[in-house]
Amino acid sequence: MSRAKLIMVQGTMSGVGKSLLCTALCRILRQDGYRVAPFKSQNMALNSGVTRDGREIGRAQIAQAEAAGVEPDARMNPVLLKPCSDTGSQVIVNGLARAQMDAAAYMPYKRELVPEILSAYDSLAEEYDVIVVEGAGSPAEIKLRENDIVNMGLAELIDAPVLLAGDIDRGGVFAQLYGTVQLLEPAERARIRGLVINKFRGDVSLLRPGLTQIEAMTGISVLGVIPYLHIDLDDEDSLATRLSASKNDKSIDVAVIRLPHISNFTDFAPLELNQYLGIRYVNSTRDFGKPDCVILPGTKSTTGDLLWLRRNGLEAAILRLAGNGTPVLGVCGGYQMLGEELHDPDGVEGAEPMLRGMELLPCRTVFAADKTLTRVTGTIAAPHLSGARVEGYEIHSGVTEARGEAFCRLADGSEDGCCAGNVMGTYLHGLFDSGEASDRLCAWLCARKGVAAEQAVAEPRRAYRERQYDLLAEGVRAALDMDAVYRIIRGEA
Repeated sequence: MSRAKLIMVQGTMSGVGKSLLCTALCRILRQDGYRVAPFKSQNMALNSGVTRDGREIGRAQIAQAEAAGVEPDARMNPVLLKPCSDTGSQVIVNGLARAQMDAAAYMPYKRELVPEILSAYDSLAEEYDVIVVEGAGSPAEIKLRENDIVNMGLAELIDAPVLLAGDIDRGGVFAQLYGTVQLLEPAERARIRGLVINKFRGDVSLLRPGLTQIEAMTGISVLGVIPYLHIDLDDEDSLATRLSASKNDKSIDVAVIRLPHISNFTDFAPLELNQYLGIRYVNSTRDFGKPDCVILPGTKSTTGDLLWLRRNGLEAAILRLAGNGTPVLGVCGGYQMLGEELHDPDGVEGAEPMLRGMELLPCRTVFAADKTLTRVTGTIAAPHLSGARVEGYEIHSGVTEARGEAFCRLADGSEDGCCAGNVMGTYLHGLFDSGEASDRLCAWLCARKGVAAEQAVAEPRRAYRERQYDLLAEGVRAALDMDAVYRIIRGEA
């Protein structure tokens, strides 16, 4: 088998759409008959998932693997940084937690990860036809050039041709592209084989004079102007978009608490598609109101975020609503918060050896350094959602001992979570993806509020995502010079 060809997408800054462009290329290449795999050497994100063999990687690479029609693999994201404070992150290497580091300690350490990054890449390159590589942030961050392992530093190590993407929706796209190119070293500049303008709204003919000028100024061709595509897919930057659009103009008001270290917020994306459920992300009592349901999501800092809830008054507001019968659901860290006590004898979460929980569920959690990373299937046992089949995954540190009724009975005979009347807790990320749990939640909330809801069956999240991948590929293929892209992949340009 010959070694894989490759193409790399870098951006002028974070959030320009690198992840979606890589996802589109993965889908297009798959549609064109290639065996393709994504690769991002280092990802910083709180939105992660679990591979079939129990490893943790970023959700963006999971989405890209799905678009490519292959099983997500820890080799596709060998280094994942999960921020747990303003200056520190958990360092996950090859899908397993290795250390907790602040930025100052990580900067010199990351060069030690190069052999493992290259081993992961080389292994993929032996199995696939094409590798689609994603950069992070911007290659023009001159303060980070030394020891770079994710942008031009990685491109040099794997000899990658680069597409440079800029975001016109933010404004100043020509300055973004020109400034980035000019700040690169000559050898780095030579790696850029094409420019891409992303998120364009309007008549592209009006942009052509600018395209001609930027090509003349940089000596690099513009290979495409991608329109602003209204595609609903997961990536590490999508929470900002969801929060900016967060509103409720539907019959049922569901408040998801926007914790400071919120993670795996894509758990609730399927609920946003429901015609009756209005999903709001709230982080203050001022915006809290009187929702019909409250969801406490996952977090990378359970005890810290619980103290934040306690200080800003949201805990008291949730307790009042729960006492009046309003449904409350906690997922992962949110489940841990709802319990009676949180014990941290080894300082995994911080300096608090024991913290009182919200005392809404009969359970207690003891944190430990080892992580639970597993995929599971099961059937929800909680009364109001009973019978819904779920397929999800667990990512958490610590063990929760629960008394009383389980939230879910898993296929292996074990139990997950617990419930007490209108309060429920579970470790299962992705519990709404199948559609059955969201249908039952909607029916329960509508019945409580007296809303006459039509019987509907939610589309499984997997099928919905497949349609989104195809729409994304269609939009990008129509706007990008794919002949030029294939020449770059083949090393002809």
